[in-house]
Amino acid sequence: MRQLIAAALLAAGSLTSLPSGASAAERVLLAPAPAVDETADGRHSAIAYFAGGCFWGVEGVFSHVKGVRSAVSGYGGGAPDQRVSYERVSSGTTGYAETVRLVYDPRQVSYGTLLRIFFSVIADPTQRDYQGPDHGTQYRSALFPQSADQARVAQAYLTQLGAAGLWPDPIVTTIEPVRRFQPAEAWHQDFMARNPDHPYIRQWDAPKLEALRRLFPQDYRATPAA
Repeated sequence: MRQLIAAALLAAGSLTSLPSGASAAERVLLAPAPAVDETADGRHSAIAYFAGGCFWGVEGVFSHVKGVRSAVSGYGGGAPDQRVSYERVSSGTTGYAETVRLVYDPRQVSYGTLLRIFFSVIADPTQRDYQGPDHGTQYRSALFPQSADQARVAQAYLTQLGAAGLWPDPIVTTIEPVRRFQPAEAWHQDFMARNPDHPYIRQWDAPKLEALRRLFPQDYRATPAA
């Protein structure tokens, strides 16, 4: 889907404004600070998984968050015994979602703050089985907690978002087991950093990175994580 959209935008020469009907879906909203957050236990490293549409933007934005040590694009949420590829996941029949694995330092950025950033500038929690221009279960909005503490924070935050009333539609982001995570093909990794002028990046993801810089200056860093 994203290749077709990028080609159409390039052909039309429209790279500075959102396609008709997309502006409302892509608007930036500052989500509330988490009322419940993970327990500070002195750990230097933790892992978190996020699915929220095309992984190019999810990985690209999170890689600019202070405390994120690495961000890897891949596929998660499907059957553990199933090997997948970009083409297979793109069919929408595998149960896998485009997912990003983060390694982060809880002393610098909490899981709750990552959730706040995710829903403020990356993913719309009211879009079921799609995000922006990309449609299918592989683009669903999902959280994959890696501990009881993360699960507690994730559930509390989704409840908090629902009560905040920032979006007119219900919160549909799911909390799921990641089951198995498979890194995506090499050409997907660091795609935003390596292809800043790609039509899809300019249209859909660069504005998200700018929103991170503007809304979370204390958490933004100019140089992305490796």
